[in-house]
Amino acid sequence: MHRVFVYGTLKRGGATHHWLAGGRCGGRRRLRGVRLHDLGPYPVEDAALIHGELYAVDPAGLAALDRLEDVPVEYERHCLLLTDDTEAWVYLGRPEQVRGRPVVPYGDWGATPVFNCGSS
Repeated sequence: MHRVFVYGTLKRGGATHHWLAGGRCGGRRRLRGVRLHDLGPYPVEDAALIHGELYAVDPAGLAALDRLEDVPVEYERHCLLLTDDTEAWVYLGRPEQVRGRPVVPYGDWGATPVFNCGSS
């Protein structure tokens, strides 16, 4: 099995999540050193911290994700350490893809962060 960290439309509820059918969800994780940029229908990363989900997929599932992500044309697949020291495959874009594009707030594609402001 291969561990894959997903942070955009492959996350639960995302438009391409069905590509992970048969994969096993390992819960929410974070990846340091990347920042998401909004490219309209999907995000591409740059540098800071992003939130996503970890999945275990078989070799056929990984090959299918490579086709979906158009490796190596649109994305490249890299093996990286997540913030909990889990090693996982991550699909990364290129810096020229994000020039001038807005940053995804809080590095969490498709989510609304909740903050506890408390009372003073």
